[in-house]
Amino acid sequence: MLPEKVYLIDTNIVLRFLLDDHATFSPKAKRFMQTVFSKERAAALPAVALVECVYVLEKFYRVPRSDIADNLSRLLTYPGIVNSDKAALLKALKLYLQSGTDIVDCILAASSSEHSPIVSFDKVFRKLRAHTETL
Repeated sequence: MLPEKVYLIDTNIVLRFLLDDHATFSPKAKRFMQTVFSKERAAALPAVALVECVYVLEKFYRVPRSDIADNLSRLLTYPGIVNSDKAALLKALKLYLQSGTDIVDCILAASSSEHSPIVSFDKVFRKLRAHTETL
C-alpha cells in the first residue's frame, strides 16, 4: 500500500537523477527515486515538469529523442508513480518519439478524445491523429 503523501517531482530532481552529473544533488535524487521505485513513497511527475525535462534534455543537453522518451517513460512506470494522467503522458512520449513533434502538442493529442477535442489552427494534430474541431 502506498503512503498517503504524494510528492510532486520537480524537473531538477529528474535531471539530476537521469544525468547523474552533480556530486551533491544526483545521489540525493537517486535515493529519492529509489524510494518511489520501491513504493516507499508515492510521487507524481506533473506534465509541466515532464515538458520542462524534455526541453532541457533535448535543447541544452542534446540528448536524443529516443533516450528522452525511453528514460521518462521508464520513470513514469515506477511503481510509486501515481499520476492520474500517466497513460496520456506515456502515449505523449510515444508520439514525441515517433512523430518528431513538439512534446506539448503530443500531450494535447494524447489527452484529446471525442469528448475533449483540441481546438487549434495547428495542422500537426491531423498528423498526430488527435481529436480536433475546427472553428
